[in-house]
Amino acid sequence: MNNHYLRIAKDGLWDNNIVFAQALALCPLLAVTGTASNGLGMGLASTLVLMLSGGLISLSRTLISPQVRIPIFVLIIAVLVSLVDMFINAWLHDLHKVLGLFIPLIVTNCAILGRAEAFASRNPVLPALFDGLMIGLGFTLALVVLGAAREVLGSGTLFANAALLLGSWATLLEVTLVSDYAGFLLIVLPPGGFLVLGFLLAGKRVLDKRINQFQQRRQVIVTAEEATS
Repeated sequence: MNNHYLRIAKDGLWDNNIVFAQALALCPLLAVTGTASNGLGMGLASTLVLMLSGGLISLSRTLISPQVRIPIFVLIIAVLVSLVDMFINAWLHDLHKVLGLFIPLIVTNCAILGRAEAFASRNPVLPALFDGLMIGLGFTLALVVLGAAREVLGSGTLFANAALLLGSWATLLEVTLVSDYAGFLLIVLPPGGFLVLGFLLAGKRVLDKRINQFQQRRQVIVTAEEATS
């Protein structure tokens, strides 16, 4: 059982990451990641929707006819996104103004519907909730890393205006790395998002290759030790 949950966590955070492995949800990724704060807010909203939709769909999977499952999945996701949108508008209004249309567009995020179809509709509630959490955290990680890289290169800050967008607790996140920095406008604009994302994807591939090589060498050593023992 523990190995099952470890596999789910590894898939969501790294191996099957929405952005770095599947290259999905690129529209909100590139649009809202001008700063790390925006990426964190969008990621947490998406994570909440992924968890709740996974749990509800898993809970009702035996009641849903296979012929109409996709429209019902979309309806469940749309209701949850509407509730999250109203919550953010009421309690984090400044963040809502920044994210704007991209919160309702979480409904069209094919990764959410994909997890509902591929995992939540075929597994019990607890694994479905955990899968939604891990997939959401993996998406949040991609949003924050991309937003942080663009913000540092473009503005010389990190988590700028986090307290304004996420609440007073986020004051601890605000950092000015380079004072009196003129900024690199291209990185903050959408073309800069494509450039930084390309470097991040290339970096993940290099890291995966190094990890695979290390695991292969380790396996060879273990095999040789077992043969000589």
